[in-house]
Amino acid sequence: MSKPINVLFLCTGNSARSILSEALTNDLGKANPERRFIGWSAGSHPSGQPHPEGLAELRKRGHHTALYRSKSWDEFTSLDVEMDIVVTVCDNAANEVCPVFPGEHISVHWPAEDPAHVEPLPARQKAFSEVYDLCRARIEAMIALSDKELRDKDALQAISKISG
Repeated sequence: MSKPINVLFLCTGNSARSILSEALTNDLGKANPERRFIGWSAGSHPSGQPHPEGLAELRKRGHHTALYRSKSWDEFTSLDVEMDIVVTVCDNAANEVCPVFPGEHISVHWPAEDPAHVEPLPARQKAFSEVYDLCRARIEAMIALSDKELRDKDALQAISKISG
């Protein structure tokens, strides 16, 4: 078995999109024991807790959520884990500032609207469902890439064009 592919999802608050992506990568990325993906998430200014609707969406889709928490990217500077791919998921259209994570890895940007600020509640729940679907489609595409494509920034960036 080769070394796992570590993928870090970054956004500002680490409460919704990045945590959805982390959970999806962990659950979808363990299907092939020959090439396993491990998902991580962090924020430049973490909110302190995952968004309740994000956790509810994950549970509704069959994911275990007990281990997911909002955390600072500072934790990853002290971990003995080398990130292979870093994906920012902030939404440029909403003028969110995407964090930049230092290190030797491939960095790509897969923008997604933040469902956490959608009102009223039924619309927010729908937004979480749509962002989940978007993240899942993109992560499935990443997992399907060949080993060569996983080392190609353009191939990884092209996934951002998937709209769910």
